[in-house]
Amino acid sequence: MPVIETVQEIEIIEGHGVNPWVALAYLIAGVCFILALRGLSHPTTSRRGNRYGMIGMGIAVVTTLVTHEIASLPEIAGAIALGGVIGFVIARRIAMTAMPQLVAAFHSLVGLAAVLVGLAAWLNPGAFEILDAMGQIMVASRIEMGLGIAIGAITFSGSIIAFLKLNGNMSGSPILLPGRHILNLAVLVAILGLVAAYAMSGAGGPGEGLLIVWITLLAFVIGFLLIVPIGGADMPVVVSMLNSYSGWAAAAMGFTLHNTAMIITGALVGSSGAILSYIMCKAMNRSFVSVIAGGFGADAGSAAGEGGAKEQRPWKRGSAEDAAFLMKEAESVIIIPGYGMAVAQAQHALREMTDILKEHGVSVKFAIHPVAGRMPGHMNVLLAEANVPYDDVFELEDINSEFAQADVAFIIGANDVVNPAARTDKSSPIYGMPVFDVEKAKTIFFIKRSMGGQGYAGVDNEVFYMDQTMMLLADAKKMVEEIVKALD
Repeated sequence: MPVIETVQEIEIIEGHGVNPWVALAYLIAGVCFILALRGLSHPTTSRRGNRYGMIGMGIAVVTTLVTHEIASLPEIAGAIALGGVIGFVIARRIAMTAMPQLVAAFHSLVGLAAVLVGLAAWLNPGAFEILDAMGQIMVASRIEMGLGIAIGAITFSGSIIAFLKLNGNMSGSPILLPGRHILNLAVLVAILGLVAAYAMSGAGGPGEGLLIVWITLLAFVIGFLLIVPIGGADMPVVVSMLNSYSGWAAAAMGFTLHNTAMIITGALVGSSGAILSYIMCKAMNRSFVSVIAGGFGADAGSAAGEGGAKEQRPWKRGSAEDAAFLMKEAESVIIIPGYGMAVAQAQHALREMTDILKEHGVSVKFAIHPVAGRMPGHMNVLLAEANVPYDDVFELEDINSEFAQADVAFIIGANDVVNPAARTDKSSPIYGMPVFDVEKAKTIFFIKRSMGGQGYAGVDNEVFYMDQTMMLLADAKKMVEEIVKALD
């Protein structure tokens, strides 16, 4: 059992040899990350925010390489080069419609990295400088490692399930396990109990190893259990919540590595992700606590509603020529895009259509719901890709009052976010969710592939059958291109 003999060694263990210049560099990096988050809060400043984030990460990486002897520089450079090439290839090939599942996949990698770092610290605590004067892992470090491994494993398995659901490899419908809430609570209590037992364990040995193994395995299980009961309608909240988990996992590992930059960055990501999740929950009328517990918005009624028989009701079918004529004659048009627009990659054709309408003196605005698409900001990114002016894009609370004066509401690939059932039907799974008041517009054009689809929530939409609604049943991109031709 090693004995610490000098004051200098004790200072290194207790203070970890913090260099003031290193602390200053990490502080500057942290400031850059804060500026990055501020910049990303609005589309007009998002590019600047990204640049701040890149600068901050560059400072943090260079500082870590200069001050830490974790591995040889050639090994580190090789790993960075390999990861950079893989990331570059993926970023170049990925379609904007697949961005949500890409984000989920990246979250899983952050969680897995946290697990691996925690296991490495357990296997070789001396290299991480987490031993006390008696040569044992310090209690605080045990707690950090246990929580870091647990949060990382939850993030990893939860993100994998989210990826499979978003990518279509797994059903997007809620998978409701019997007694899931009790099971989730039992597993979470067991994980916390095991972390506490590991923190208070003695000199190590096989028993300590078993505690770490069980913490890891149960955390992988609870990540799976938390996400499988969640349906596709709630995926935007899931993505933002997993983002928060990945941040807290990184922060926990920052304590283990004594890396201030990781602690700051992880805390920023974790807190901002949690705040975003809270905002999304408010936008969907969900309970924030229920999001953390898993299975929110997935009761038996909502799950059963997806497969029920659909009542046949009269509806009116319109054409591209109808849409072109009425929009050209209108004074104001409000466009509500949804995931169907993303799937069809119709944003560029939609931009061309709006340009033509503006040339005819028509006021055109875009209305973006907080949960439109499959991740926060999905629609904003797609419209920015098509060079839609930021000034033409409005959030729900800023534009909802204008539908009463709008001549045309043009819905392209959206459904639940324009469903009046959210206000009128207390039995609906989307009841209480703020939605657009499209039914107040004089004319409604609703683009969807067929009358069979009912959106993520699996409920019918009263807007389909309203007197002022014309259904434009076709691929979104093809329909908009036909409208553009008719406008010319």
